[in-house]
Amino acid sequence: MPRGGRPLAEPKVVGQVPSGAAVAAPPPLYDLIELFFFAYRDFTADADRQLAGLGFGRAHHRVLHFVDRHPGLTVASLLDILKITKQSLNRVMKDLTDGAFIEVRTGTSDRRRRTLHVTPTGGRLAVDLAYLHSARFERALSPLPPEVRRQAVEFLLGMIDAGERDRVVDLVFGEPALPAAEAAVRRDDASREHAA
Repeated sequence: MPRGGRPLAEPKVVGQVPSGAAVAAPPPLYDLIELFFFAYRDFTADADRQLAGLGFGRAHHRVLHFVDRHPGLTVASLLDILKITKQSLNRVMKDLTDGAFIEVRTGTSDRRRRTLHVTPTGGRLAVDLAYLHSARFERALSPLPPEVRRQAVEFLLGMIDAGERDRVVDLVFGEPALPAAEAAVRRDDASREHAA
């Protein structure tokens, strides 16, 4: 029984059967589709309110989040993670760099290479937003058995395209899934900085 105390009813099926579909085809999973929509709406609204005060939106949040979680990320890697074009990233990056939330550094071994890093202000904002999201997850998970978190992770991974899943697992739970050449340059940079 869900939190509201009412038993779940079968979702309403309204609309037309897609052309060419057999009449006996199961209805779309409207309950999951709509619950996912409303959960995402409220999940993003928590951060949207705080970002709006800075003149930022969700694109700013996504960039700030991944740069905070993966210091030294290149623009190419960020574009690949977000699956957006460089043109759509430019305005967001300008806002974040002009506002001193993100800084672009020159690579130590390859001066043409630019890496992205949050500033102390950007890092604080990224963590504040992560705590907002964490609080919502904790409220949703707290009345449920502990194994539900693992099941939620499995469900969310199942929603990701199969070809991207391993890369996302590496990004979320391990080292960022970087191109091999970039990973090697990062290791060289880290070795040089450590030796200095």
